[in-house]
Amino acid sequence: MIELDNRTDKNYNFPLLEQIAEALTTQEIELILTNNGEIAEINKEFRNIDKPTDVLSFPSDPFPGAPLGSIVISVDKVESVASELGHSEDDELALLLIHGMLHLLGYDHEIDTGEMRQKEVELIEKFNLPKSLIVRTLEE
Repeated sequence: MIELDNRTDKNYNFPLLEQIAEALTTQEIELILTNNGEIAEINKEFRNIDKPTDVLSFPSDPFPGAPLGSIVISVDKVESVASELGHSEDDELALLLIHGMLHLLGYDHEIDTGEMRQKEVELIEKFNLPKSLIVRTLEE
């Protein structure tokens, strides 16, 4: 279900990531784990934002048998946010995967009326994860 391209020396709870993916889609997903330097380059090239970010999503063109898309996650951001918030890197990676997958599925928290937040809340509860940035922002 997840085609993993781990460009780092980090190892995570990939069975949990697979469970999350399977809860959301039957399509394959490419997951690229990288560092701040590479994700900054990708962010600049595709979004014209010259800085690292935590997660980027790239939906595939729909055709029969197509993967859902690609998700790029910075393990540097995973590590720093997990440390800052006091939860595990596995949990932070799972939160970012959920966020990225929801974007691949067409959710957009920047323009919707809370649908993406609600779906994140449901998934966070289902997988017993700490609150994500989008959910923490909602509570402020």
